[in-house]
Amino acid sequence: MDNVNLVKLAIDAYRGRVAGDYSVDDSMKVLREALVELNGGSTKLDYRAIRDGKCNGLFAIVEEIITKTVVEGLPENCPLFDYVETRNLKLGDTNLFKIKDNGTFVVADIAEGTQGVRRQRIFGGQTVAVETQLKAIKIYEELNRVLAGRVDFNELIDTVVKSFNIKINTDMYNAVVGGFDGLVAPYKEAGSFSEDKLMTLIDHVEAATGKVAVILGSKQAVRKITNITGADANSAKEDLYNLGYFGKFHTTPIIAMNNAHKRGSTDFILNNDLYIIAGDDKFIKFVHEGDSLIIPGNPLDNADLSQEYLLAQRYGLKTIFAEQFGVYQLS
Repeated sequence: MDNVNLVKLAIDAYRGRVAGDYSVDDSMKVLREALVELNGGSTKLDYRAIRDGKCNGLFAIVEEIITKTVVEGLPENCPLFDYVETRNLKLGDTNLFKIKDNGTFVVADIAEGTQGVRRQRIFGGQTVAVETQLKAIKIYEELNRVLAGRVDFNELIDTVVKSFNIKINTDMYNAVVGGFDGLVAPYKEAGSFSEDKLMTLIDHVEAATGKVAVILGSKQAVRKITNITGADANSAKEDLYNLGYFGKFHTTPIIAMNNAHKRGSTDFILNNDLYIIAGDDKFIKFVHEGDSLIIPGNPLDNADLSQEYLLAQRYGLKTIFAEQFGVYQLS
């Protein structure tokens, strides 16, 4: 089996698809046999073979499989991913986003028989680069266990994918919080919940964009939206029973997001903030640059001669606003 079909087989099996005449279990068996063959027919990784470059084909295949499953399998269950623009670039490619200018022309009143109107033009928006950073995790002996048939290759992929997806989600939350912190009145409110203040904030955002808004926030934040005037009692009770929060603020949809912890602590990244977003502008720019990389460690550096592998990917996240949004920082 050539490398292209081998990668496809691994990805299909990981996603639970039947690949051709293979079941998922059959696919795992074929994949393991192919990886053993790429390892010179051995079910063990020999540090001398790694040192001498004899395992490069094996690592190249695993790198490609991880790139496809991690980058193409971004955690889209998060509501914020509706607002993410993703680019996969080769290392060194131009990394620039052209931000559209959402200005409009001023329509003037003029007298009959005159053309005395000041000329206008809409200037192009900004061009912004997203800085990327190499992100890595280190795994221990998992490839040896895959080759020996003691662990399913899907388990290795799943652990890597989950680890990177948690990190991507966390970085995305941090980028969003930082971007909305820069807003000022009338697109920023703070303090205890006020129905009138939230309604005014929504009106400002919709007036500035000409688009319908939605409210995003952590479950803690959206639960602070209470006592909505005119809400149907039965529907409201149903929302609270099924969701734990109201599904709408008057006509504006409310969408809750799972929170995440700040690195190295149990503090939440998403505070009690309500984000007012209008339209479909993809204001979160995600850039994946280059290929995944597996760097084998030197077993002689470890007292137990265990084999370590560094899995690395280069990506960056940045919030770039072309539309006007709002934030309500609840106390």
